[in-house]
Amino acid sequence: MSRDDLRGPTLRYVRWWRWRHNPLRRHSDVVEGWVVLALWVLTLVGGALAGWAAAAGVDRTIADRRAGVHPVSAELTESAAHGTPVTAGYDLGRTWVTVRWTAADGSVHTGRAKALPAAAAGSHVRVWANRSEALVAEPPGKAESTFEAVVAGTLAAQLTVTVGYGTGRLIRHRLLDRRLAEWDTEWRRIGPQWRNLSGGRG
Repeated sequence: MSRDDLRGPTLRYVRWWRWRHNPLRRHSDVVEGWVVLALWVLTLVGGALAGWAAAAGVDRTIADRRAGVHPVSAELTESAAHGTPVTAGYDLGRTWVTVRWTAADGSVHTGRAKALPAAAAGSHVRVWANRSEALVAEPPGKAESTFEAVVAGTLAAQLTVTVGYGTGRLIRHRLLDRRLAEWDTEWRRIGPQWRNLSGGRG
């Protein structure tokens, strides 16, 4: 085995952490290296945690919403043909009608619900009521809630990564400005000496 083979891993290691033993290394170079490393770690970990937290929050909110409502079978008190047409949303073509249902405690309640225009008085539709027996919108199903949680988690993770990347770019820009200022100051000190050594040609 040649000496070059033995030096291969060392060269790769030095290339990975190029400023560690470089005689031209400055304090700002070390700071920049650690800042970049820390920001990448925080951005990746923070993005994953933010995505998980957002997804879990949405899933928990929908689960609480589902736990606070229950389906009931309500009877139409009028023909849907005489109801008020729905003018917006996914239920275009349905009509608003008055319905009546009996709660678990035996109390009778009425409210407004959507039904197909062909529904006759006395027919039944499924509606959702809260703990106060007030009609509410149907909560999202399992597939829809999963989709909303995934979307929320993805957006939160992407936003966190974007903020982390932007912060890193800003810090590196500030460090670069500082390094250039240090070089300018040092050149003003060394420049005249260099010109003297080069006979005024430097």
